[in-house]
Amino acid sequence: MLVVQIFLPLALGLVMFGLGLTLTVADFARVAKYPKAAVIALTCQVIILPAICLGLVLAFGLKGVLAVGMMLLVASPGGTSANLFSHLAGGDVALNITLTAINSVLAVFTLPLVVGLSMAHFMADSAEVGLQPAKFVQVFAIVLVPVAIGMLVRRKFEAWALKMNDPVRIASVVVLVLVIIAAIAQAYQQLIDNIGTLGPVALLLSIFSLLIGYYVPKAFKVERKQAIASAMEIGIHNATIAITLALTVLNDETMAIPPAVYGVLMYLPAAVAARLLSRNKAVV
Repeated sequence: MLVVQIFLPLALGLVMFGLGLTLTVADFARVAKYPKAAVIALTCQVIILPAICLGLVLAFGLKGVLAVGMMLLVASPGGTSANLFSHLAGGDVALNITLTAINSVLAVFTLPLVVGLSMAHFMADSAEVGLQPAKFVQVFAIVLVPVAIGMLVRRKFEAWALKMNDPVRIASVVVLVLVIIAAIAQAYQQLIDNIGTLGPVALLLSIFSLLIGYYVPKAFKVERKQAIASAMEIGIHNATIAITLALTVLNDETMAIPPAVYGVLMYLPAAVAARLLSRNKAVV
């Protein structure tokens, strides 16, 4: 348990620090360049997707901590792989970077809110653990502080930060794999008992996230490259954050299983979507 309590926050901190190395203040300001695309994408991420996830949770009969774990996952911001998939699919990577920057800040507020409401509903937890100030501070420290430090380092040592882009991306994937392994090892029996339900829910959530992320902006006449960026940002959630918060802040190994399952399955729909979007430029 000591490894989980110490290693996972440090590993996530490294990933978020790496994310910060890719961001500048201009990335936040750039939202003024395409406000419609950003507002639509963020609305999908913060409001529509949690509603879709809640519908899936109820439809498949997930209960208790497993239901909360899935809601925790959907409230997490886009994963660090979103930029790569967006690039492969021909998306507007600059918009991805902007959405990632804004989502990293929003997550500090949306994660505790979604977790608190989910625990109150699915676990009849009148204390609303997710909304306690101490938990809020922990989420802030784990999610936002390393990003801010990374941005500061980028500002002071830009050449070094740019050189670290590829190593950081590789390290992020390695950390995700290790975090998933840790989560599965912590609650292997719960995974075996519930994989038949969690698998379809995680896969459908991934597919719906990609579809909503692409077609909702398109319906509002957002240009195709930006719609692709939105699809990848919304369709690839940061399972590392969700697992780490479940195991360290909320101290519940079972709650980490849904995001672990999602973390394994999400790459299949994302890869298929990237392939289709890159090939069928005039069709979708």
